[in-house]
Amino acid sequence: MSFSCAKAFLRRFCNDGFQMESNSHSFFSTDLLPSLGARINQTTKLRQAWEMFLIFLVVYSSWISPCQFAFLTYKQGTLFIIDNIVNGFFAIDIFLTFFVAYLDRRSYLLIDDPKKIATRYISTWFIFDFCSTAPFQPLSLLFTEHSSGLGFKALNMLRLWRLRRVSSLFARVEKDIRFNYFWTRCTKLISVTLFAVHCGGCFNYLIADRYPDPRKTWIGAVMPNFKEESLWNRYVTAIYWSITTLTTTGYGDLHAENPREMLFDIVYMFFNLGLTAYLIGNMTNLVVHGTSRTRNFRDMIQAASEFSARNQLPPQIRDQMLSHICLKFKTEDLKQNETLNGLPRAIRSAIAQNLFLPIVQKVDLFQGVSSDFLLQLVSEVEAEYFPPKEDVILQNETPTNMYILVSGAVVHGRAVAGDIFGEIGI
Repeated sequence: MSFSCAKAFLRRFCNDGFQMESNSHSFFSTDLLPSLGARINQTTKLRQAWEMFLIFLVVYSSWISPCQFAFLTYKQGTLFIIDNIVNGFFAIDIFLTFFVAYLDRRSYLLIDDPKKIATRYISTWFIFDFCSTAPFQPLSLLFTEHSSGLGFKALNMLRLWRLRRVSSLFARVEKDIRFNYFWTRCTKLISVTLFAVHCGGCFNYLIADRYPDPRKTWIGAVMPNFKEESLWNRYVTAIYWSITTLTTTGYGDLHAENPREMLFDIVYMFFNLGLTAYLIGNMTNLVVHGTSRTRNFRDMIQAASEFSARNQLPPQIRDQMLSHICLKFKTEDLKQNETLNGLPRAIRSAIAQNLFLPIVQKVDLFQGVSSDFLLQLVSEVEAEYFPPKEDVILQNETPTNMYILVSGAVVHGRAVAGDIFGEIGI
């Protein structure tokens, strides 16, 4: 493949992926027709696979970076090779970003000029992406024998910048109708909690590991030779301390023993106050959102019953009121009128023709009329539901609507499915 062909493929790969992400319902909605006629082709699927592969690498980086910062002594080995391979993939992604078109916020035009793309990327996120991908640990081997210096480990924590990809992923999944919103939000909240527990345990262990007197630390008080313990035992102990502190349980078996640990515990508990408020607030919104519909239904039933009793309405009218509220609750998920009212008139007309035209054409009253008249008529048709034993039109009442019975039957009018009533009055 020549260089020009490779460059053209790269540009098509990046631009097609951007168009699909910007124009479709969501990043994953490949089974929906994207807006503006965008097509989902092989290069778009390739870009999606690449993005999901990078998300997997981000999860690995977000877990291993705090562990290396606190527990591990960086040296050449299997982990050295894996980390550099991961950094290599993100370096490739930085290179590909120079070919990704972007949407101008002022003109709302798709900018695919390589110079403008490069200028925008370098002036925004390039420096952060570069710092999170630069191989600081391999470079540190040139200065220290085992690369265990705290400064180089802190630079390695810059890889956590990649977590912004996970945040963007959740933002896209929350808008994807193929995924349940409740469980998506729960997964996000659980992920945030686990990451906070993981980082808190690693940072607290690092303070104990760097303290001059190991016995006067939170872990040294219960495990005097904790540095000789296995990595698994030390990590589990750190996570145990972190989660008991996060949940404010605090059994007291693991607690701060020196001023450094006390200061860190103060900061960590203040952070936990904000995190707990965030978690409780989100879970409350999810639960309230799921039960608000039932609560409103019960309030309407109670209000209707009190209204009927206060005004001494006949039992028949009261039963019709309650039946109508119950039917409205059961059919609320349909929300046909609310959905149609938010659409352009041309789309509403097309939907009405698809739903109501076959029904209207079968009515005897409209036999022989022109097609144009029927098309205009169906655009004014609305679906309405009535519970059993409810009055649709009262006797001697002048109706303002004509009804076409689709399913069910009208007892006193002796109408069955396909019949009409109310046409004489209008």
